[in-house]
Amino acid sequence: MTTTTPPPATITVQKVGGRIGAVISGVRLGGDLHPDTVAAIRAALLQHKVVFFRDQQHLDAEGHEAFGRLLGEPVAHPTVPSVDGKYAFGIDNDHGGRANQWHSDVTFVPAYPAFSILRAEVVPPYGGNTLWANTAAAYAELPDALKLLADHLRAEHTNDYDYAAVRPEAASAELQRHRQVFISTKYRTEHPVVRVHPETGERVLLLGNFVKRVVGLRGGDSRAVIDLFQSHVERPENTVRWQWRAGDVAIWDNRATQHYGVDDSDAHERTLRRVTIDGDVPVGPDGRRSTLLEPASVPEPSYGIASGASTDGALAEA
Repeated sequence: MTTTTPPPATITVQKVGGRIGAVISGVRLGGDLHPDTVAAIRAALLQHKVVFFRDQQHLDAEGHEAFGRLLGEPVAHPTVPSVDGKYAFGIDNDHGGRANQWHSDVTFVPAYPAFSILRAEVVPPYGGNTLWANTAAAYAELPDALKLLADHLRAEHTNDYDYAAVRPEAASAELQRHRQVFISTKYRTEHPVVRVHPETGERVLLLGNFVKRVVGLRGGDSRAVIDLFQSHVERPENTVRWQWRAGDVAIWDNRATQHYGVDDSDAHERTLRRVTIDGDVPVGPDGRRSTLLEPASVPEPSYGIASGASTDGALAEA
């Protein structure tokens, strides 16, 4: 018989930014939370886009995944193996911990994750913060003419991009190893530049570093349009910065945010674990869904992806 903890007498939600971010107190995360507590967390998450919990040192890989199941179905990365449990994805100095670029997780597949849950195990003595940006606020502040343009654009996302440009200081052998794993299967997906959030109804900008080009535009024009809309996402007013402590947990709505791991902690160890929760296929303002362009069919399941999984919801990213 499964038991759940009673709802705490007080759950506090305190904003840490005007447009994004809140700290939730009074909750001990795990797989036994009361449904009312889970509902309160989800509501805060949808409102504030990213929520933070301090002092969750009790969580291990099993508890991390068990809590994730209360928000939805955990999914594995489509190309990179997990390190703890079935779905806990490792992020450290050698595996994604220096991803100093704005992105939403795994947008190179059609149904990229709805939520990501990141748990800090080892943090450096300085640096290593993570930033999040509210892509709904970025869209909402656009002038009407730019909203109209964005509403009619579609863009191609891929996991096959220029890793050397992102990490120019990395050794060529390290870049080659990372590339071999990350694009062991090459994915290309066409998404609307604006998706309608399936739970809140908000319109959000769907961009980030996995975007290769805007469909129908030449190279220079495509890059200029991407940079124009991405600049609104990255405006400081739309962002929040979190200074990690060991035991912290951050949960973000991956459909309405981008994030950026700051690479400024030198060689100090920084180890985090992430569990991602399955999402759905984006729909644009015109009702068109995202489309998988490559591969032609879904490869055999790996790293915990359930047998028979479809591109509508079985694949996730880092």
